Amino acid sequence: MESMFQEEGSSSVTSSPLQFFSMMSLSPSIGSPYPWHRELKSEERGLCLIHLLLTCANHVAAGSLENANIILEQISQLATADGDTMQRIAAYFTEALADRILKTWPGLHRALNSTRIIMLSEEILVQKIFFELFPFLKVAYILTNQAIVEAMEGEKMVHIIDLNAAEPAQWIALLQVLSARPEGPPHLRITGVHKQKEVLDQMAHKLSEEAEKLDIPFQFNPVVSKLENLDFDKLRVKTGEALAISSILQLHSLLALDDEALRRKSPLLSKSSNLQKVLLMNQNTLGDLLEKDMINGYSPSPDSASSSPLSSTASMNSESFLNALWGLSPKVMVVTEQDSNHNGSTLMERLLEALYSYAALFDCLESTVSRASLERLKVEKMLFGEEIKNIIACEGAERKERHEKLEKWIQRLDLSGFANVPLSYYGMLQTRRFLQSYGCEGYRMREENGCVMICWQDRPLFSITAWRSRK
Repeated sequence: MESMFQEEGSSSVTSSPLQFFSMMSLSPSIGSPYPWHRELKSEERGLCLIHLLLTCANHVAAGSLENANIILEQISQLATADGDTMQRIAAYFTEALADRILKTWPGLHRALNSTRIIMLSEEILVQKIFFELFPFLKVAYILTNQAIVEAMEGEKMVHIIDLNAAEPAQWIALLQVLSARPEGPPHLRITGVHKQKEVLDQMAHKLSEEAEKLDIPFQFNPVVSKLENLDFDKLRVKTGEALAISSILQLHSLLALDDEALRRKSPLLSKSSNLQKVLLMNQNTLGDLLEKDMINGYSPSPDSASSSPLSSTASMNSESFLNALWGLSPKVMVVTEQDSNHNGSTLMERLLEALYSYAALFDCLESTVSRASLERLKVEKMLFGEEIKNIIACEGAERKERHEKLEKWIQRLDLSGFANVPLSYYGMLQTRRFLQSYGCEGYRMREENGCVMICWQDRPLFSITAWRSRK
């Protein structure tokens, strides 16, 4: 299975943006101490940008837009989308903060975005680039496929539901493994869920072609739908077939529905109440917390109390979706999610967490891809930049990028009737070999109670877990 993935080249990195956080000891409440009349060294500039971003975010959260505008002007003198890692990160966080300010004037914001068109071809392209430049999806495919192969041993009728059927490489690799089964390949049906019909058409064509070449009985069932609108009857799960479900970077988007459900049930819970929480926060306290976390070498509050609550009231929609998946009685369900806490209730909490997470992702690219690479610029702008903007600038149902830590997903899935299935030793062995051959020492795998965390250095970025319906 490893042979289908090609190694990426690597390049040296002079300074990790994560190092800036460990050196940071500034309170965002004080004025900028940096001289503007001389050229700043990379580390000085990185610290300065972090300081300015925190200061700007505080002004935005407090509604002090004139002060925020002054800080944005200062950041623009240092940040650039084609500079070093911290300059690039700052450019996208600045854009996100500016977008949040613009949203206070809805008419102006709509007018400025009224002609913005995102082509389907561009969405497909940036996902391909992400697949090629990082090992994360490749690792998810290796572990998911191995879990499915082991769960389906001896089964003659296999049905796989892919909740984001965008990349045929995963299932082409699985078809090749199933074709070599000693007992012969099963009859395989894959149900692909995606919001774009064109993506599903391409998937159907490539998989049918591969299945015919390998002489495997195969059917593809396309379901054109957003995940939150999924009609489970269209999945066409039949009696007598062994079911597997693959969810790669999808379930977190359902948490936006929880937020809306809570908002409808509690009319008093509004944006203004969240703003009041921020206004009541003492800026020095925020700086002290940040400094404390960085002195300890620990990322901010992975189990922050402000993460989305797990009560039945708040989790009605994601809970009902997970309950529906449980009702399908899968033999195995493999879930891959971003392992970050980007679902805090306040702007400052989300900004701090996102700075840590995206610093690591940008650091990955700095270590493996040239700064002049057009592919790098595209994935940073069209994927990471848009995610950052969604985390920082959006609220309510519009805020889809609600990444949470593994502990939260374990609780949710357990409450929905799923039992954790340890990922196999052979799957983890394949993953370790793949990462060792990847050509970059920064990528690491950590195993915790049968769950796998894929890390950059010591920072967990993605979690992969396997589950079955608990009767």
